[in-house]
Amino acid sequence: MPITETRTRRTQILLGLLLALGLPFCHLGDLGRRFSGLGTPAGGEVLWWVLFALIVWYVLRIEHLPLSSIGVRTPGALDIVLGVVAALVILLGAGMIYQFLLPALHISVDQQLKSVVQTSMAFRLLTVTRAAVVEETAFRGYGFGRLAELTGSKATAGVATWILFALGHLSGGGVGQVIIAAFAGLVLTALYFWRGNLWVNIIAHWLTDGVGFILLPLIGAHH
Repeated sequence: MPITETRTRRTQILLGLLLALGLPFCHLGDLGRRFSGLGTPAGGEVLWWVLFALIVWYVLRIEHLPLSSIGVRTPGALDIVLGVVAALVILLGAGMIYQFLLPALHISVDQQLKSVVQTSMAFRLLTVTRAAVVEETAFRGYGFGRLAELTGSKATAGVATWILFALGHLSGGGVGQVIIAAFAGLVLTALYFWRGNLWVNIIAHWLTDGVGFILLPLIGAHH
């Protein structure tokens, strides 16, 4: 590739990474609730979907690349099975962290969990879907893929996006949520490193949050 094209591509990637990995740290939920006119809780979701739309637009219109370049590929049967297995691993690990590690560290995430499960079922479905689709697109699909291209190292891209994914949960859930997200992010990063399929990660992420914020509260409500 000519030097000029190489520089242009690097600039594209850096701007794209600033978009995909930078905006999640800009308190999108708070900004949406304050300025969208939708109030709470719906306003907290709108700017996240704007971020998703911006990433898709950037890939297609600025980079002139197909969505397969960020891992949008039809999953096979094995991919779907692996997505389910990854979700089970995350749920088991997160459960252990919640039950044993966080109490040992005198850290609680109960208030953050209650704030979500007290919302309507429709909103929880929207939140779970948004988290799975937008976070996986930003951190794994675009972030991991473009950092790997920029640095020439999948390992570097994996470590960097894993750390950023975990830290991205600090403002919304505190240190406890960061610890849980770090474990979940480790599994999700390894899954994308292996399969490179965004849909597989979205399945794993959706099932994980779906159990935590939809299924378990439903079970608890009937006991």
